[in-house]
Amino acid sequence: MRPLRRALGPAGTPALAVVTAFVVGSLVILVTDLENIARLGTDPLGAITGALGTIGTAYAAMLTGALGDPARIGAALADPTPRAVAMAIRPITETLVAASPLVFCGLAVAIAFRSGVFNIGVEGQFVLGAFAAAAAAIAVKDQPMPLILLVSVIAGTLTGAAWGFIPGVLKARTGAHEVITTIMLNYVAVQIVLLGLRSDFLRKEGSSEPISKVLSEFVRIPAVFDLPAIRLHWGFAVALVMAAVVSWFLFRTTRGFELRAAGFNPHAARYAGMSASGAIILAMSLSGGLAGLGGSMEVLGTVPQMSNGISSGFGFSAIALALLAGNRPAGIVAAALLFGALRTGGGLMQVKTGIPLDLLLFIQALVIMFVAAPGLVGRIHRLGRAPITGPDGTAAEGRAT
Repeated sequence: MRPLRRALGPAGTPALAVVTAFVVGSLVILVTDLENIARLGTDPLGAITGALGTIGTAYAAMLTGALGDPARIGAALADPTPRAVAMAIRPITETLVAASPLVFCGLAVAIAFRSGVFNIGVEGQFVLGAFAAAAAAIAVKDQPMPLILLVSVIAGTLTGAAWGFIPGVLKARTGAHEVITTIMLNYVAVQIVLLGLRSDFLRKEGSSEPISKVLSEFVRIPAVFDLPAIRLHWGFAVALVMAAVVSWFLFRTTRGFELRAAGFNPHAARYAGMSASGAIILAMSLSGGLAGLGGSMEVLGTVPQMSNGISSGFGFSAIALALLAGNRPAGIVAAALLFGALRTGGGLMQVKTGIPLDLLLFIQALVIMFVAAPGLVGRIHRLGRAPITGPDGTAAEGRAT
């Protein structure tokens, strides 16, 4: 099946990892379907048919929850009233809403990985960027909305970049391990946000909870569709643009080449006259800036208030997402859409079948496990040789025999 692997190209192993994860997920559904297992002794054919039907219903519900109900889409096409159109497109728009912060955070992780450093602090950079954007918006709330948006986005991006700059300098100048420093800075970021949200300047009046004033009263990123209950805003378009910019920077510019070269072999990069330390600092700053930009988009567009719950683990999910994508921007967009679809579609799957949402987390974990073990995927699908992808996105060949 080597022609199949050549046809799939670099996406071969991740694509097969996703397929394999869903197959294993199906087996988990089978062995946990106690109702049909109990029927095996008396009606084995009915039990097997029922179990397969449960799997089909579960995945069909997940697909409908993530992309939309064909019946509703047909009704909207026949009678395109605002309410009908909103009901038809809401699932797919919610998938895009869920994918947007994952794209920003995935790009942030990938650009650091490309330079040979592990930025585990994307979560803190995302939260602190959102906090700075919210604080800036409140500070200039009497200004025109375009100016508020501009100031807020710049504040969030620069704050995230500064938070990434700190572990970058510590790594480059003192040799401090970036995994430790970025993890510790995540906790510091949370405490800064908690402290800031207790101030009268930011805290919502009359609230005892650490939550900011409602930002949507004076600023909001414009929605893509002016329809009821549709939350998709132009922040998703910004995420796609940033994916293209990061791809151009990494693979089409001299500085991007130096960054990747330093990540591949810092000693060779120094011998060639490149600054490995400068590449680390630049990569961590850009990584933090992308995370901060993502936080800004989230607090100014999706969630109208700042709180410590602004992120549901986007920064940590992005590590797995970047691994799945091989640290390639286009792959990160695709992987973010997949993870967004799992998040959005899981609710309907649980309602229709009773299968817990934890199964989707299990499937995500399986995807990462299979991506991290390409030899295993090669053996399962008999692809002969499977590519081994390192944290910097470079690939080597490993034999799956």
